[in-house]
Amino acid sequence: MPRPEALVRRAAAAALEETGARGAITVLLADDAAVKRLNGRHRAKAKPTNVLSFPAEAPGYLGDVAVALGVVRREARGAGRRTADHLAHLVAHGALHLAGYDHLAAGEARRMERAEARIMRRLGRPNPWRGAT
Repeated sequence: MPRPEALVRRAAAAALEETGARGAITVLLADDAAVKRLNGRHRAKAKPTNVLSFPAEAPGYLGDVAVALGVVRREARGAGRRTADHLAHLVAHGALHLAGYDHLAAGEARRMERAEARIMRRLGRPNPWRGAT
């Protein structure tokens, strides 16, 4: 996938627009080893994950999102999706977490999924939940 920076900016901006959240975020596009270290340090899980969100406590700064590009590529391939579409979805997902969304309870998960679908539609990308089991 060539130069994903513009896509990442658009996905993050669309997520913030969806929520009305105000503030800056940083998105780290990293290799799996870097995200594995972050996941181990902050969640005590010794494996890479697709996306991590780290809320900030500074005014005007919402926080950081870290994306493991190898995981993203493998998940996209396994689901028969374009890597760019999956990357946009995960950046939006991470940004939604920084805006206060979560998916621990069924109602929260559904609310977050609907927001992700609207964001992806705004970006001209497919609904990541269509056809999901």
